Amino acid sequence: MESYLEEIPSYVEKIKFIKETILSNIVLIGQVPSQTFNEARRADIFQERMADAQVDECSMDEFRNPIGVVRGTSDKKPPIFVVGHLDTFIDKEVDHNYTIIKDAVYGPGIMDNSAGIGILISLPEIFRKLGLRFESDIVIAGLIHSLGKANLQGIRRLLGAWKTRIRGAICVEGGELGRLNYYSDGIRRCEVECRISAEDGVEYRFKPNAILILNDVINRILTLCLPQRPRARVIIGKISGGFKHGIIALEGTLGFEIQSDSDQMVKTIFRDINDIVDGLSHEYQVDMKLKTISSVNAGTLNFNHPLVKSTVAIMKKLDLKPIAEPSGSELSIFLSQQIPAVTLGVSRGHNYHLANAWMEIEPMYRGIAQIVGVIKAIDSGVCDE
Repeated sequence: MESYLEEIPSYVEKIKFIKETILSNIVLIGQVPSQTFNEARRADIFQERMADAQVDECSMDEFRNPIGVVRGTSDKKPPIFVVGHLDTFIDKEVDHNYTIIKDAVYGPGIMDNSAGIGILISLPEIFRKLGLRFESDIVIAGLIHSLGKANLQGIRRLLGAWKTRIRGAICVEGGELGRLNYYSDGIRRCEVECRISAEDGVEYRFKPNAILILNDVINRILTLCLPQRPRARVIIGKISGGFKHGIIALEGTLGFEIQSDSDQMVKTIFRDINDIVDGLSHEYQVDMKLKTISSVNAGTLNFNHPLVKSTVAIMKKLDLKPIAEPSGSELSIFLSQQIPAVTLGVSRGHNYHLANAWMEIEPMYRGIAQIVGVIKAIDSGVCDE
């Protein structure tokens, strides 16, 4: 490992020489709206940039994930995957104009995940600038249908159709620089829908209120006794409903997520919440249903896995402090298929999911250097043990 580890800090200054290419790719990608299930335009641009970069193979899989392949020197080594999700949480109606001011790039969705995708499509040029060749093929993939209700369909379909063994993988996210995800919680993302019939001629004033009923659901959830081991929690993330200020809400939706490092605990909590919903539905005599929007299973690499230890060493070499947290992203799908993988952040940013999001430019170079370093670590065999 020491042979390539000493080279990594020198990559930072070399990467700065192609600053314009990297930033233009981030802006190009970021200015194309790409809500989940509507990523086609961004996928086309990804493929076009791969072709412009003259990768050895450029295609879309059957699910329309765009893929670029940089061929390695050995046909005996399995490929290394470097992936990122193409979709964002930003509504297409939001102005997607990006601006570069001094040392920052401003634009909606930049941190989740336009910066990550911009760097993915810059990787072939970065490899050339650094004079790098790898034994393994490097498979660079943009993933559609990842967030929310899409339930990571893009990566599921890509790996489901892949015929050969995969040596290791890196999931690239816009932020935060220093993040090191090597384990994923079991997650179930849910919605409770409450609907009250609006019969013609019936006075609204004395009907049940959907928002207040959902508030009762929240209160009951908060009374659940959740263990510290296995670790578990329920995150109440969103609530919506109603028509206008002076009319009782006849419809409402509550969104929440169950998280635990135990899949069995996720199932147990889900059953408890389902009992709460069923009970309140009968108590208030309303139509209330609990739906699962998406789910992933828990998975992990041990901290002493060579990939994790190498990634930590690379980050420290770049004066980055690793921050380990669970991830519910594409990482979980790699781990569920016994493929060693980590998720890394590219830079530091602010206002992640707001229209005025922005990314610091200077930290990005170390973020890219760490990605290249981890690719080299995997190529050197840390995932082969």
